[in-house]
Amino acid sequence: MLKIRLRRMGATHRPFYRVVASDQRRFPTASAVEELGYYDPKTKPATVSIDAERVQYWVDRGAQMSPTVKSLLKRNTREAAPEVEAPAAESTSAEDTTAEATAEA
Repeated sequence: MLKIRLRRMGATHRPFYRVVASDQRRFPTASAVEELGYYDPKTKPATVSIDAERVQYWVDRGAQMSPTVKSLLKRNTREAAPEVEAPAAESTSAEDTTAEATAEA
């Protein structure tokens, strides 16, 4: 079974992770089927870049995501999606103005 997980790279005390799709029976450092992105926790703020379309492609084919990759993907999509504000509700609706107009007349 395929697993989408992190592969540790980088030097001692300077971790850098790649998000990879690989066989779960192999070591995390073994060759991967595909590299899907990266995660650098040492930068401020932490750098996360994951190709969500390719992750979805592998999930559709039965790959399982590790809990850490799930949380990184959620954070990545939340940061990438622009905040959509709900339109401000008008203080008076059409019914209120009609009721006020008839009360004044």
